[in-house]
Amino acid sequence: MPEMPEVETVRRGLLPVMEGQIITLAQVNRDGLRRPFPADMAGRLTGARVLGLRRRSKYILADLSTAETLLIHLGMSGRMLISGQTLGAFHHDHPAPQKHDHVVLHMENGVRVTFNDARRFGAMDLMPTLGSEGHALLAALGPEPLGNAFDERYLVSRLKGRNTPIKSALLDQHIIAGLGNIYVCETLFRAGISPQKKAGDLSEKHAAGLVAIIRDVLTEAIEAGGSSLRDYRQADGELGYFQHSFKVYNREGQPCPTQGCTGIVSRVVQSGRSSFYCPQCQR
Repeated sequence: MPEMPEVETVRRGLLPVMEGQIITLAQVNRDGLRRPFPADMAGRLTGARVLGLRRRSKYILADLSTAETLLIHLGMSGRMLISGQTLGAFHHDHPAPQKHDHVVLHMENGVRVTFNDARRFGAMDLMPTLGSEGHALLAALGPEPLGNAFDERYLVSRLKGRNTPIKSALLDQHIIAGLGNIYVCETLFRAGISPQKKAGDLSEKHAAGLVAIIRDVLTEAIEAGGSSLRDYRQADGELGYFQHSFKVYNREGQPCPTQGCTGIVSRVVQSGRSSFYCPQCQR
């Protein structure tokens, strides 16, 4: 599933072709995906101007001139595909419709934005923009890891006394919004913390130090366009490149990249998720 850096990369790719533009025609080709689409979604989107595109956790939020907000979740394999725009000397023509093109937005600038989702685990919904933070999918989310509300004092207080492994705690969307398996593995490697260590056993110094590391890992991933694993593509169809910077994720059996360390990257399963780490470097 695309994690926060991938979703942020997609949002940034959509900005220049959607923000400020009117949706001249919305085509909805099925009743829903992981959950049903809202009533008359095509009619409510057609004619609306996109006032802004923002992100909350792993959700893209398009604020519309109709005082509604379109919520987009990419799920496991969802992609937002752009066609009809000109980049430099190259024009990307509209491709033929594909089997899994579930929602197609025709913009007034001639661009077509297509939500394609082969596995149909994605989601779209419409909600009032005022009070959108209270939507059922957003209300219980923790602070954004790149936002001001996520600081050392906050994380220390949320981890204190917790009996769960630190890996599970950092994946808890009620504590931090948007962190996923890849970036938690990479964060814990940089911090020298075993994913199996209990969150409550971390010293305040180590817990506080995670804040800067999380921000660094996510910022680097966004700058690299995310990590392309399986289905993920950027909005312009290009691959992300952060997977080439992985230190431990998906590197089971390979030497630890830390200079002077003789450890081998190991994998353990925690709550059904694979954790990759160096048993020598991470304690």
